Amino acid sequence: MNLLVYLAGEIHTSWREEIKEKAAKLKLPVEFVGPMQDHDYSDVIGEQVLGAQPNNILRDEAASKVNNLRTQILLGKSDLVIALFGENKYRQWNTAMDASAAITLNKPLIIIRPESLHHPLKELSEKANVTVETVDQALKVLSYIFETEAPK
Repeated sequence: MNLLVYLAGEIHTSWREEIKEKAAKLKLPVEFVGPMQDHDYSDVIGEQVLGAQPNNILRDEAASKVNNLRTQILLGKSDLVIALFGENKYRQWNTAMDASAAITLNKPLIIIRPESLHHPLKELSEKANVTVETVDQALKVLSYIFETEAPK
């Protein structure tokens, strides 16, 4: 059984690469998808499709339409969503939106968040299947899906 896992979360750090590398070392039968990780490209995709926009608001809206389509398709096809909320300077509205979409679509959801974000994410965490604090803990949960007995 192979799983398609959507990795929701900020695109400014290498957390996705860490999950992919560790999952490969564990030989987990998973494939990962997620948002466009090239921030500049995701910001201009609307204009690349629709042409130059007259102002930054319309430029953002055009890009958002294409990015939201991508998210809707890939998240909708996924078997599991892992959403990382990190302790960094980046706002994490898209992560919250993707986690909420997963809940609405009844997709299994693992939230990764540091203890310091317990309070602001408490309602979202209560709707998730599992909330953990580290990438390694999320991978242990992912590994457990495929285990038939305790590791030796």
